[in-house]
Amino acid sequence: MLEKVLALDTQLLVYLNSLGSPTYDGFWLFITKQSNWTPFFLIVLYLVYKKLGTKPTLVLLLFVALLLLVSDQTCNLFKYTFQRLRPCNNPEIKSVIRIVKSSDTFSFFSGHAANSMATMTFLFLLLKKCYRYAFLLFLFPLIFAYSRIYLGLHYPLDIVTGYLFGATFGFIAYKLYQKYVLKHSRNG
Repeated sequence: MLEKVLALDTQLLVYLNSLGSPTYDGFWLFITKQSNWTPFFLIVLYLVYKKLGTKPTLVLLLFVALLLLVSDQTCNLFKYTFQRLRPCNNPEIKSVIRIVKSSDTFSFFSGHAANSMATMTFLFLLLKKCYRYAFLLFLFPLIFAYSRIYLGLHYPLDIVTGYLFGATFGFIAYKLYQKYVLKHSRNG
């Protein structure tokens, strides 16, 4: 059963990756670089600050930092436990996929997918009552993580698993944040 799932995962990667063309490679290389999303992060930070104020925003930033630490380290634990080769390093398929970027680390599961989904789930849960279009935050992890398939760095299953872990971590962080805020609003 697992072999069948992995075979389908590989077939889907080959198909999705083959949709790319050199014309768009620069765009997806730009998309995959986290620092290029800084304007987006600053806008989201401003929206959070506008609704929460200074001190709650600083607390929120601490929660996001801890969330990213947990998400990223869990991802690394899985990568080094399973040691799944990235598509760009897989000798069985690297001759049939477009390799736009390479990496020597392992593939399962995607830290880009997990970290972006964790953060946006947390922020969505926080902001959904304040902003009607808060769901648009999820465009970031969708586009950001897809870039990894386009570039030949991750399989679709790496992305989906990253999304599941990220959403779970984001939800847990949001619940912990709510408890923290509730406790300190009573004491403060």
